Amino acid sequence: MLRKLNDKQRRRLHRKIHIRKRVYGTAERPRMTVTRSNRNLSAQLINDDEGRTLASISTLEHEFKDLKPTVADAAKLGEAFGERLKDKNITKIVFDRNGYLYHGVVKALADGTRKAGIEF
Repeated sequence: MLRKLNDKQRRRLHRKIHIRKRVYGTAERPRMTVTRSNRNLSAQLINDDEGRTLASISTLEHEFKDLKPTVADAAKLGEAFGERLKDKNITKIVFDRNGYLYHGVVKALADGTRKAGIEF
């Protein structure tokens, strides 16, 4: 599998594996993971004890269809995700950047979620 990836993809995969060794979501502190591409951005809240997704948000949803994976739109998506988590009475999470660098869109999504009152 690693042979078919280019160098940039291979480095992200290794960072992802290294991060997942330490980051684990529980019922008290679920894991928020981020996925980004050139066209879309999504986030999921996962309870690793049960292997269940508790909440998710994406630019593929009808409500957020007009958002692009830019810093400004990622902040809006993060705030909306924070509101969804508050509705489910989730206030503390663990952030999993999924191998992406904590910069730009990923950082804006995390900051938007923090702005909604979710504690990392």
